[in-house]
Amino acid sequence: MALLTPGPISDQAWNSSAYQGLLRIRDSIGAEVSHIQTRTPAEFDENFRQYGAKGFSLVIGHGFEFQDAAQRVGPEYPQTVFATTGGSGVGPNIVPMSFAFDEPSYLAGIAAATVSKTGVLGTIGGTELPPVRASFHAFAEGARSVNPGITVLGAYIGNWEDAGAGKEQALAQIARRADVIFQNADAAGLGVFQAVRESKGVWVIGANADQNGLAPAVTLGSVVIDLPHAFLLLAREVHEGRFEPRVHRFDTASDVVRWTPNPALSVIPAATAARIDSLRARIAAGEFRVPEPATP
Repeated sequence: MALLTPGPISDQAWNSSAYQGLLRIRDSIGAEVSHIQTRTPAEFDENFRQYGAKGFSLVIGHGFEFQDAAQRVGPEYPQTVFATTGGSGVGPNIVPMSFAFDEPSYLAGIAAATVSKTGVLGTIGGTELPPVRASFHAFAEGARSVNPGITVLGAYIGNWEDAGAGKEQALAQIARRADVIFQNADAAGLGVFQAVRESKGVWVIGANADQNGLAPAVTLGSVVIDLPHAFLLLAREVHEGRFEPRVHRFDTASDVVRWTPNPALSVIPAATAARIDSLRARIAAGEFRVPEPATP
């Protein structure tokens, strides 16, 4: 089973968590595993074909951006399952994995608005992929449920690896009075953590992996995707011959996505924490839906 990542597995976020998922597959079912970091979109097709030709059982392209390559290459290697973490296209051996990242992002927005003293929040993404954009919208909606007049600044770095640019974007938002920044920028997001550590009275929110330990004194919490668990569920399905082509959706009810407050801090009021816990239970039960962006 193989993994293609669009960035380095040292990012302590999106790609690192995916690699941990690959290792869990190896350790849990004894699979032979392989990993390649892709540099350009042309390499998506090239490496999918490489693993298909070698007869790999499952190849995961880690990101929404891999879905077109999976659609092109999948029919050429019908014995290999090609999965992407994002997208919607399904084929006989093509499966997208969908994560309801907007659900815990909404809860993070509630926490952020509650602790903000300036009434200004920030969001910083790597590139403007639809899942990232949706999570930032949910974060803003959660914040507005606490303070309808709150301001939410938004920025995209343009890549997922430039930590210096991530720091610059964070400092620019802090200069505009943002005192909580929700970042989803992988390795570039490490620069956001650095900017917040060097500033006073500012909090940061981690994404994808549990990043609470990166800067425990200033990290409010993390919006987490348990990629290792999700990957293992899919791998077992393939390994045991139970694979069915469909969108594999992972949400709050499956506990693959979750809001994880930083246990080292106690700045979120108890009443807010209780509200978040209650709302999480309602989301899991299907009793509350996070507001979706308006259709243009």
